[in-house]
Amino acid sequence: MVADARRAVRDAIDDLETGALVLVALSGGADSLALLSAARFEVPRAGLRCGAVLIDHGLQGESASVAATAAARARSLGADPVEVRRVEVGSEGGPEAAARDARRTALRMVAEQHGAAAVLLGHTRDDQAETVLLGLVRGSGTRSLSGMAPRDGLWRRPLLGLRRTDTEAVCRAAGLEWWDDPHNADPALTRVRVRTRVLPGLEAELGPGIVTALARTAELARADADLLDTLAADLAAAVTDSAGALDANALVGAPTALRTRVLRRAALAAGCPGTDLTAGHVDAVARLVTDWHGQRGVDLPGGVVARREGGRLRLDRSG
Repeated sequence: MVADARRAVRDAIDDLETGALVLVALSGGADSLALLSAARFEVPRAGLRCGAVLIDHGLQGESASVAATAAARARSLGADPVEVRRVEVGSEGGPEAAARDARRTALRMVAEQHGAAAVLLGHTRDDQAETVLLGLVRGSGTRSLSGMAPRDGLWRRPLLGLRRTDTEAVCRAAGLEWWDDPHNADPALTRVRVRTRVLPGLEAELGPGIVTALARTAELARADADLLDTLAADLAAAVTDSAGALDANALVGAPTALRTRVLRRAALAAGCPGTDLTAGHVDAVARLVTDWHGQRGVDLPGGVVARREGGRLRLDRSG
């Protein structure tokens, strides 16, 4: 397991320039500690620098102490710089989404301040399976079913091929004690219920291998989604005029998978928040293309309105 973790980190950083700074997002849990241990071994050997960032969400009374302990452990492993950043977690989108948004914003800010080339995240194959399963029950499309990408701009997830039990084994081998976040056992959180009830229930009823199968689904869905996104970008360029309006007549004959992607891109570009724009919204806009009979415009999140004027479809903020 130690060798697997180190190899995964080595593969994740193989394109970075000599001297670049790599930051590990550290929580003190087994996943991120195993990641830091592997990174401290591999990153210097690649001619890179390795630091760590700890985000204190302030959601528990002992959160500052947990962060300080993890920071001390990171320094003892030789990470430099090591920074603790306290964040305020809002409520938009629910507790899990709000904490994730606050964490990502803080990680990006620290990375920018230190000029980091990459931030390593400790997501495992179990996290990937949970993400795919949540996408399935929400009726999400191919992009959501593709789960978390191994590389996504600043973010890199080396451990997507390892299980949580593997990261615990890495920590034991390295003599590292990890912290178990009590939120990981809180049944009020959707992901916790998926982790502790749904996935074990599926394995009990359908047999072992569910986590691996869901992770494989993510890989296959991501390849399809990447291709469709590329084709949709080409279609969008072909049907969009200089004023930003879409040629509705050209979109009618396009495959549904491409047409909906073009319309979603246009809605986001017009100012629709991605977290609020649903498949139902996009379907309503699509009807202005495929089932046009003079209907009024479609109101979208963020004050955006989609209107058809003759053969042109416009998405603009109202007012």
